[in-house]
Amino acid sequence: MKRNVGCELDVDITAPTTLEFQIAIAPHPNAEVFEALTFTLDGNRVHPVEISGVHGNRIHKMEAPVGNLKVAYSATIIGQTDPAPVTDYDLSMYLRPSRYAEADKFYGFAATEFGEYADSTTLLEHVAAWVGGRLNYVPGSSDPIDGAIDTMLAGAGVCRDFAHLVVAMLRAVNVPARLVAVYAPGLSPMDFHAVAEAFVDGQWRVVDATLLAPRQTLVRIATGRDASDTAFLTNHKGAINLNSMNVMAIVDGDLPFDSIDQLVSIR
Repeated sequence: MKRNVGCELDVDITAPTTLEFQIAIAPHPNAEVFEALTFTLDGNRVHPVEISGVHGNRIHKMEAPVGNLKVAYSATIIGQTDPAPVTDYDLSMYLRPSRYAEADKFYGFAATEFGEYADSTTLLEHVAAWVGGRLNYVPGSSDPIDGAIDTMLAGAGVCRDFAHLVVAMLRAVNVPARLVAVYAPGLSPMDFHAVAEAFVDGQWRVVDATLLAPRQTLVRIATGRDASDTAFLTNHKGAINLNSMNVMAIVDGDLPFDSIDQLVSIR
């Protein structure tokens, strides 16, 4: 499998600030990766510091003065990587409620809706189908600070909202779950994408209730409790305007067939 991914961002910085980007893919052991990343401020190359986070998250951090910043990233991935490792810490951390996946508010509801599904594979299928059937995918329908409760009440959202509700439901029935930002070949309209991962049968399995892209070709960018850990751009103190964002993700050959009842890991 050969996948080509990347993005271009154009950002006006209107007050000095600290910016953090998570757009570079996580390490892919046993796959060949060729990549390029450039930051250009008012026509001059700048060099952010790369911070290594948990799960291989790569945070590019820079102190940014007023000006226009252009960011370009591209990567080619040949082959597939190893399944994501699992630690005891993961299995503890990803059962806990978090900022946008308030699992503790769903305990009774989730037990009523999904408690009968003792088989983990069936549980994932039913949670994905329930969230996908409950929500409408409507760009612009949610706010960046909306959590899973807000999403369920609104009945609409975008990929991160679908993923937050999946994560919250799974944690509420004692299945460790987390959010992953990915490049997604086949996604339309093309954008950064967010999916859930659940610990089932000894591995992290990807759950995407939007059904907008085949899970077999997803490329991991960042992994965390929820979108607060995986945002592609974080502004810490000043003021910015995101003028434009273009995301690209393609796979050589035909897109694979994906079925909601299959167990799939991000590779």
